[in-house]
Amino acid sequence: MAALAAASPGGDEALEEDEDELEPGLDEAEAEAEAGSGARPAGGSRGAVLTRRGITLRVLLRDGLLEPARGVLSIYYLGKKFVGDLGADGTITWQETGQVFNSPSAWATHCKRLVNPAKKSGCGWASVRYKGQKLDQYKAAWLRQHQPNAPPADESLASEGEDEEVPEEEEEEAAHEGRAPVPEPVAAKKPEERSKKQQSRSAAEPAGTEHGAPAKRMEGRARAPVRYCSLGTRDSARNPQTLVEVTSFAAINKFQPFNVAISSNVLLLLDFHSHLTRSEVVGYLGGRWDTNTQLLTVLRAFPCRTRLGDAEAAGAVEEEICQSLFLRGLSLVGWYHSHPFGPALPSLHDIDAQMDYQLKLQGSGNGFQPCLALICGPYYHGNPGVESKIAPFWVMPPPEQRPNDYGIPMDVEVAYIQDGFLTNDVLQEMTLLVDFYKGAPDLVKFQELWSQDQTYLDKLKGSLAARTPKDQSFSHVLEQIFGLLKLSG
Repeated sequence: MAALAAASPGGDEALEEDEDELEPGLDEAEAEAEAGSGARPAGGSRGAVLTRRGITLRVLLRDGLLEPARGVLSIYYLGKKFVGDLGADGTITWQETGQVFNSPSAWATHCKRLVNPAKKSGCGWASVRYKGQKLDQYKAAWLRQHQPNAPPADESLASEGEDEEVPEEEEEEAAHEGRAPVPEPVAAKKPEERSKKQQSRSAAEPAGTEHGAPAKRMEGRARAPVRYCSLGTRDSARNPQTLVEVTSFAAINKFQPFNVAISSNVLLLLDFHSHLTRSEVVGYLGGRWDTNTQLLTVLRAFPCRTRLGDAEAAGAVEEEICQSLFLRGLSLVGWYHSHPFGPALPSLHDIDAQMDYQLKLQGSGNGFQPCLALICGPYYHGNPGVESKIAPFWVMPPPEQRPNDYGIPMDVEVAYIQDGFLTNDVLQEMTLLVDFYKGAPDLVKFQELWSQDQTYLDKLKGSLAARTPKDQSFSHVLEQIFGLLKLSG
């Protein structure tokens, strides 16, 4: 948790001690430069005072190797691009949030920890680019100009421990390999509305198949999951619907970087949604993120009453969900989808989608914010009993030395909060869902047998029973909804 707390420094606090560490002798050198008269010969006292680690952005700006300007600095890290402005005083302003950093290392460490919370250092001079060229190359040019007699510095030392970042022109190659590039943010009326709307749009078709067709899974074709370690480098020939077993944080000797609590009403509504159709369904999760306790609380599910390929209808539904989030004072904290007749394990497509959504929920002034994914497997006969398996997962970025690998799907430990009663919002949403799927060709026929002695309706009731509040005052409303399901087929 301490690593995450350090992942979001604010303004001038951002690694000030890093600046001190990298500037031994700078003040003395500048004072000496001011005291002296005229230009100094190359290799003079300035070069003698300033070691390679003592060369800062202020030195490069003062000597004309860099010029202050907007948008001239950039970082590419695991598919994410960060853009910064270079100030005349050597500070860096991150354009997305306006945060000010005192050194390339401070900015690089902050940005990389947003993508990968386990990141310990930024290796800023090897990671930050000025007009497309790495800053350590400008540092080397300064040394050649002011210390021509010094032995050439080993360029590999500047990048020690740091892997080559993915430049902009390589993002297209990444997209061909199956990683969707992160789109640029769109303009909106208000910053707060833009944030919520942008986040909602980012998950438009999380499990989409061919456009115009419902995302139907073949019931009789069981997909055997594979272990992550068997995947290797991403392969365009590999089926994107390949299921992957999740990995526990304990198995890789790491702590889960955030805590999660989920309301039972959230699970009940998404479970109900997942039972209605033989096609995949999708929805959003609303809640709150507490940066102090590192607790993500999921308080509300927002089912998407639309077909996965119907982009026009999806826009209207997402706009409605954005408004609902805003009116309830909630933030978008994740998404869910179903595998109707398969296990609740992520596919390669799900892993890539989740990685993208995690990146898109970053960039706010709050620093790191997790994005949770839930998968519901309502009719998988491998589940123990009638209760649906609802599996939370989160994706850890691949190792930096293997940027073309798939992300690692991680099992997330969750605390479940039992609600005291069903809210009117949940009951109304259930009714709207029944009405939406009524008469659809892929609607589950609830009067047919799911097993030898249970109908699909019995299966649904049994699964929801574990998630319903003890207060039975709403039971007659649920029975009315179940009655509608019998008629809807």
